[in-house]
Amino acid sequence: MPDYTAPRFDHPPRPLAQRLGAILWPSFFTACVCTMVFFAYIDPLGLRDMTFPELPLTRVLGYSIGFFMFWLATAASSLFTWILLRPSSRFNRPLPPE
Repeated sequence: MPDYTAPRFDHPPRPLAQRLGAILWPSFFTACVCTMVFFAYIDPLGLRDMTFPELPLTRVLGYSIGFFMFWLATAASSLFTWILLRPSSRFNRPLPPE
């Protein structure tokens, strides 16, 4: 009969660099594509004039802010996906004996 009290892992833990890479690289690539598509139609100076006309933002700064906003959003999406795909065996421990 199998021993269900011993913790078993579906796979070994991954190194931190590999976990960060799995989150940051796809989100970086997606942010690049989103930035190119978004700013192909939207001028950063026009967007600045509609939202914060008093701020002295240049076009390059607008592109940079937009890229990092897209990267933050897509990294959050990748992080939530990683959290949801972790194996449950790492967190479902047997209850302690009464």
